[in-house]
Amino acid sequence: MKSLLAVRILYILAAVYDGLLGLAFILAGPQLYSFFGITPPNHWGYAHFGAGILVIFGWMFLSIARRPLENRNLIPYGILLKICYVATVGWYWGHGDVPAMWKYFMGADAVFMVLFFLSLSALRPAAPAE
Repeated sequence: MKSLLAVRILYILAAVYDGLLGLAFILAGPQLYSFFGITPPNHWGYAHFGAGILVIFGWMFLSIARRPLENRNLIPYGILLKICYVATVGWYWGHGDVPAMWKYFMGADAVFMVLFFLSLSALRPAAPAE
């Protein structure tokens, strides 16, 4: 990931992915749970809160896409989001079973996590000349 254009495209994709995923669970959570055969939470507020967080992160990724160098400081938060999700699903998958829908999201988030690390390195400020 050597070009600024590649970094911008990455964060546009991340913004679309997380933003639309969050909106989908806000607007059609019951239908998604039903489609994937997953027992819904006992209160939709749990799902809506997490979905709202995804929309917020989607907005943040869009900010990074617009000004990657200036908003480089936001990238670690995106990495932490992805680490948290991958670790949580991975833990529960390793200690039992997790519905397939969550595993698919884990795979996508693992890819984004690696690419976010690479983009952070690519945007590293140059060392000052002596």
